[in-house]
Amino acid sequence: MSSPLSFVHPTPDSPWGTYLSQVDRVVPYLGNLARWAETLKRPKRTLIVDVPIELDNGTVAHFEGYRVQHNLSRGPGKGGVRYHPDVTLEEVMALSAWMTVKTAAVNLPFGGAKGGIRVDPKQLSIKELERMTRRYTSEIGLIIGPQKDIPAPDVNTNGQIMAWMMDTYSMNTGSTATGVVTGKPLHLGGSAGRIKATGRGVFVTGREAARRIGLDLNGARVAVQGFGNVGGSAAELFAQAGGKIVAAQDHTGTIYNANGFDLGDLIPHVTHTGGVAGFKGADVMNSEEFWDVDCDILIPAALEGQITEDRARRIKARLVLEGANGPTVPKADDMLFERNILVVPDVICNAGGVTVSYFEWVQDFSSFFWSEDEINVRLDKIMVDALKKIWDTADRHKITLRTATFAVACERILIAREERGLYP
Repeated sequence: MSSPLSFVHPTPDSPWGTYLSQVDRVVPYLGNLARWAETLKRPKRTLIVDVPIELDNGTVAHFEGYRVQHNLSRGPGKGGVRYHPDVTLEEVMALSAWMTVKTAAVNLPFGGAKGGIRVDPKQLSIKELERMTRRYTSEIGLIIGPQKDIPAPDVNTNGQIMAWMMDTYSMNTGSTATGVVTGKPLHLGGSAGRIKATGRGVFVTGREAARRIGLDLNGARVAVQGFGNVGGSAAELFAQAGGKIVAAQDHTGTIYNANGFDLGDLIPHVTHTGGVAGFKGADVMNSEEFWDVDCDILIPAALEGQITEDRARRIKARLVLEGANGPTVPKADDMLFERNILVVPDVICNAGGVTVSYFEWVQDFSSFFWSEDEINVRLDKIMVDALKKIWDTADRHKITLRTATFAVACERILIAREERGLYP
């Protein structure tokens, strides 16, 4: 048997290395399905594309793009597209695999996929960004589709980019296909509640976890890394529940206020300036000091690999809610467990986004749309029910919530794999 993915050489703390470690930890709880575990370690399909565009100055630039479909046993691929200068194939592979686990954890009829372009979108004009998006969509068009693989927004992508992707795919196929992407603008088949869905899922799972450990959200001190769509939305909901947002960090800086920020001032500041830096209602901190903040709840909602073993030793929170994908490396996970700090893992904590993406996909097929209140009620029920099953599994086997989430999800994935069989 050939070794999996000989062209990728992950380190233990790299995104793909972290994912493989998580799979290894769950194998003992898979019973007879363990014979299929190797399926989880191999993406079904990886596509690398060249994305050439003409810049506004007339020169031609080339960008490298990716789309990875990790597993399609339970349904079409589902996963975002990110634009970032540090995007790599290995990162996209890991993100697609976490999507496979995430969709199964909340029992959605999807597999896992992910895409990305290695680019700093801030260096492109709007027209250049549109040309790059359309070219990328055309290049991956042979493997995406409403019943094949459905992209969505991720880091540095948004509803406008999804609209360009939907339009490009539709032009190439000859008919309007609103269901090819989710996270679209409302008037193009988007869903109410989608923009804040991931942050809402972080809050809902955090609320349930806090109740389990006897942590009162009223007065709870919350620190948030990444104050964008996910972190900012979660912060708003925790503040509405009586929590105090005492620290915030993003790519522009780190700020602190022991009495809590006035989010009525901070969120408009972030919207206007692009980050938390310069906010007058807070003190400036060194970026590394963020991990030493006295808080009850820590929400890493930025990029993967942020909680290292060293940082895990210093974290003072009782509860870590993973708003980002893969923010905690395996050794840090063990350290937090030893220190009795509860981690609600990404593959359930931030699944609110893909859940409402599912609602959007269903609404596009039926051309019948629900209100935001209906969306939120359905989202809350799915998240609460999924977390209860995961917690029961964790209690039964005396394992972490992460391993329990993988156990529940991987069982569903591998049952589907086994029942479908191998073709030919």
